[in-house]
Amino acid sequence: MNDKPSIRVEGALQNALIIDDHPLFCDALSMTLKAGLGIERVQTAGALEEALSVLDGGLEPDVILLDLNLPDVNGLDGLVRLVKLCPRTPVVIVSSMAEPRVVRSAIRVGAAGFVPKHSPRDVFRKAFEHIANGEIYAPEGAYSESDANMPLSSGEEALIRLSHLTKQQARILQLICEGQMNKQIAYELSIAETTVKAHVTAIMRKLGVQSRTQAVLIAQEANFNSLLPDT
Repeated sequence: MNDKPSIRVEGALQNALIIDDHPLFCDALSMTLKAGLGIERVQTAGALEEALSVLDGGLEPDVILLDLNLPDVNGLDGLVRLVKLCPRTPVVIVSSMAEPRVVRSAIRVGAAGFVPKHSPRDVFRKAFEHIANGEIYAPEGAYSESDANMPLSSGEEALIRLSHLTKQQARILQLICEGQMNKQIAYELSIAETTVKAHVTAIMRKLGVQSRTQAVLIAQEANFNSLLPDT
């Protein structure tokens, strides 16, 4: 965990995408990345879908920084979708929700690192040095090598199953969770009812379930709140 020269970060990570809906925090983090870590170009997105759109449009950042609470997604589902879309780009969670259980789950489902929000610049520098060297960074005491070998929790397994859904299938599952039937979903998405049925069949196959109710339970199991400590 020794500090390494900042040139390692500057050489490997030059373009960043910040996904956070708080403009002032985005500005402060952008300044930290540019002035403190030598990252040359920083782009921001205020919602997950906005970020996915610019990534689909050809943006290729060297690193992505993601908040867990966004207007259109809450929790680790956004992380899973980003990792699936950009499997070779490190995704770093920057969040105020830094409970060890959340940190461990984020890393186990694909995050390259986890930095609590409002950490001092030195913490970001250390995190990026580790990530630039292909290592995992987490707050001290929140994650260990033994955690990587522990069986996945039911919530983590649910997140990984959900990551296999296409964007359209994820949207259909969301509508199913809202109680909509196939005919209503077809109208909502302007597609044929037979197409909806085909998607529902594919969703159940990918999730390893036999019914719509079981699919809804999988989606609920992946809910962010299931990863927080019991109160």
